[in-house]
Amino acid sequence: MKIALFLFLNILFITHICAQSPLKVKAERLSTAMESKVVAWRRDFHEHPELSNREFQTAEKVAAHLRKLGLEVRTGIAFTGVVGILKGGKPGPVIGLRADMDALPVIERGTLPFKSKVQSTYNGEDVGVMHACGHDSHVAILMGAAEVLSQMRQDLAGTVVFVFQPAEEGPPEGEEGGAELMIKQGVLDNPKLEAMFGLHINSQTEVGKITYRAGGIMAASDWFYINVFGKQSHGSQPWSGIDPIVVSAEIIQGIQTIISRQTDLTQHPAVITVGKISSGVRANIIPELAEMIGTIRTLDTAMQQKIHQKLRLTAEKIAESAGARAEVRIVNKTPVTYNDPALTARMLPSLQEAAGKENVVENRPRTGAEDFGFYAQRVPSLFFFLGGMPKGMKPEDAAAHHTPDFFIDESGMTLGVKTFCYLVLDYFGGK
Repeated sequence: MKIALFLFLNILFITHICAQSPLKVKAERLSTAMESKVVAWRRDFHEHPELSNREFQTAEKVAAHLRKLGLEVRTGIAFTGVVGILKGGKPGPVIGLRADMDALPVIERGTLPFKSKVQSTYNGEDVGVMHACGHDSHVAILMGAAEVLSQMRQDLAGTVVFVFQPAEEGPPEGEEGGAELMIKQGVLDNPKLEAMFGLHINSQTEVGKITYRAGGIMAASDWFYINVFGKQSHGSQPWSGIDPIVVSAEIIQGIQTIISRQTDLTQHPAVITVGKISSGVRANIIPELAEMIGTIRTLDTAMQQKIHQKLRLTAEKIAESAGARAEVRIVNKTPVTYNDPALTARMLPSLQEAAGKENVVENRPRTGAEDFGFYAQRVPSLFFFLGGMPKGMKPEDAAAHHTPDFFIDESGMTLGVKTFCYLVLDYFGGK
């Protein structure tokens, strides 16, 4: 029985190898050989995270690696962005592969030997810094793909632009940054890209799996700012003033009904979240002003506009009913991350061949946002998710992104390198 099983598995392996093109066999071998390097890079970036528009050391390490590979390297794009250009040995199309580099103002709570202990400031506040969204993995994976493809350059019928992007999480207040600024500074135009690919590792998707979706895969993100103006008074005599804190609480409750009672969620999901509220200086003073900020997530432009209108109306009228005044400001942060349907259909076999058809799953849209959507507005793009959850773990038990306990199983990163390489080879028509 054991001999029969051994022979069967060997036949499957040989069949798999024979079915692959010689270039993919080479790409797979080189990607596997890169694993220890990719893991080491990721751990270094994880231990030394940098906030948005401050990715100085990260950018230096990336640029040094790309130069060592013999690529044309451009630095200082969108402050700390790095671009590496690999020209294949044969003429062909120009495509981009993108990784984001920035970390978050989060204090890491895990026990990893390469745990971040970095402290910094964010919008004037002292914060811890952590790669709590996997961008350290993205940088390491793209560095690995650059090394693999550079060893195959004579076989490549086209040009690959490796885009290492800062500030995906959003630049500090008062600064530009991220994909939008990289595009403004010409990252898609010199050389001119005809397609863009990106991935995001996911802590709640099992290692070895890839999820994708044609059309809108991630939501548009808008940030709102609401200032509620009341009348200051002694805390023991609330009737002599107008309490903006109480009004703010009513506004928070009221705007939730925009989603639960005024929006057709059978069409597209949507979210309104208040992430911060600040007011007052001491216990016995009712202040004049309460300030809150939050985010709106939508997957449909018409729904987005309706929610904006309803948010303003709800906040202003609730404040007015209490004798207060509300000022509402809404800022568009990122568009919907849209996967071009034709490109998705064309490249789906590449994902399936890299991970195995049974491990590639079409997913529902996510209400998280990604500034990769700016690239997708300009060129046909494909953005997909790579599993980073340990095998056997339940998604509900895995720490979510942007949390102190966020964790990635590093064994999933080699598949990211391999998948990027397969996408390049297939788009170029490699045999």
